Amino acid sequence: MTNSIREVKKADAIFLTGSNTTENHPVIGAQIKQALKKGTKLIVADPREIELAKYADVFLKIKPGTSIALSNAMMNVIIEEGLQDKEYINEKTENFEETAKLVEGYTPEKVAEVCGVDPEDIRRAARIYAQAERGSIVYCMGITQHHNGTENVMSLSNLALLTGNLGREGTGVNPLRGQNNVQGACDMGALPNVYPGYQPVTKAEVVEKFEKAWGVDLSKEVGLTIPEIMHGAEHGDIKVLYIMGENPMVSDPDTAHVEKALKKTFLVVQDIFLTETAELADVVLPAAAFAEKDGTFVNSERRVQKIRKAVNAPGVAKADWVILMELMNKLGYNKEYNNPSEIFEEIRMVTPQYAGITYDRIDAVGIQWPCPTEDHPGTKILHQERCGRGVGLFMPVSYSPSGELSDEEYPLVMTTGRVLYQYHTRTMTGKTEGLNQKAPESYVEIHPKLAEELGINDGERVKVASRRGAIETKAKITDIVSEKVVFIPFHWAEGAANVLTNGSVLDKYSKIPELKVCGVKIEKLA
Repeated sequence: MTNSIREVKKADAIFLTGSNTTENHPVIGAQIKQALKKGTKLIVADPREIELAKYADVFLKIKPGTSIALSNAMMNVIIEEGLQDKEYINEKTENFEETAKLVEGYTPEKVAEVCGVDPEDIRRAARIYAQAERGSIVYCMGITQHHNGTENVMSLSNLALLTGNLGREGTGVNPLRGQNNVQGACDMGALPNVYPGYQPVTKAEVVEKFEKAWGVDLSKEVGLTIPEIMHGAEHGDIKVLYIMGENPMVSDPDTAHVEKALKKTFLVVQDIFLTETAELADVVLPAAAFAEKDGTFVNSERRVQKIRKAVNAPGVAKADWVILMELMNKLGYNKEYNNPSEIFEEIRMVTPQYAGITYDRIDAVGIQWPCPTEDHPGTKILHQERCGRGVGLFMPVSYSPSGELSDEEYPLVMTTGRVLYQYHTRTMTGKTEGLNQKAPESYVEIHPKLAEELGINDGERVKVASRRGAIETKAKITDIVSEKVVFIPFHWAEGAANVLTNGSVLDKYSKIPELKVCGVKIEKLA
């Protein structure tokens, strides 16, 4: 996030897109509701009428995969009506003219056809966001998990730059992270192209720095992303696969493909429970849960926070850092640590954003990076004086349809997401009786008109099929989805949404698969 979580209550307008916040990030969702009570205006763009859509000043029930078209149309209106922040654009950005030229063709009338919304609602949304003194963009994986997910984010960045909504309290471009400590994992270099602190593996001076710090020779080659790893494993190119705290047999697209890949490699799984993925493993390494270890987590607003061991881990389970240290020792790297604070000290020595964050400083309250020195308070708002690269870069991005659309054989579009009462692949929540009573099984949301057309009643069992496979699940008749759009939450291994999703179409930049759009058909079961 460019800004801090609590700042949503300081915004005059919030543009919420690709995020079912009250169910997926309920604490932040509650703060958005608090903002609305104080007079904040809300724009919601989503394929489903999520809870916050009911409170929105403008709700845009867009077709899945059309977010870039919508952002470009909002920019078209803002420029056409002279609502852009000309001073900010002139002083703090570049490449505006090229972007402005591109969005000339994205009139509300044309884009309304693409998105399936009213052109006047596009205009109202654009005016609300542009005329707000402090406009905040909040988004999640409904934006990123597309073949053009990176460009979706670029288009939102363009909106913020166009209106000068960066570097000030209550503004910004604010992604909500999908899982606990995803931010921390990325910060630590759990990406194929960077070392800790987002330092590129392709830069000679960076490689030299880490070689000196660790006393080893390092590769200068960019590694593989998860879809590329799965593809390589299926074709026999990946010999050993080590999975920590992840359950791709439920969470990754095209489950049949994932299963083939995992069965063709030597699989090591490190986790707190025997997940569907761990059941396929050649070796399982039992790990300690969050309350069974010391360390740090980093949340969505870049806040580095200390966690403390409260109870002992069961059986032979060990903290992740202990498992990894013992493994690297057996592999010939003889570095030993006595506790997580020693590891954190090494982290801040090689990671500029963490240089001023000490274990003692975060004892009571976490600190937001970047924090370059020990007397620095941390950074609540990014890009305050200027953008991180010097000036903000407008990136003209064109809308392109999703990689797989509905057709005669698969006439419906399926999208996926989460529900309030289950979490991710239910590794933990699936073991909680009360939550299973609230959300016991998989289901598919179907519009009443479509249900009537197919002769399907609420609660009946149905078959949903895509080009990759088929599942049986329960029908949930609701008008929060559009007539030709269906929604399946992905949490359950039985009736798993990701048996159906498309893992072959990838974002050209990040290689993330297009989880949010695929063609399906539904039939009633006897």
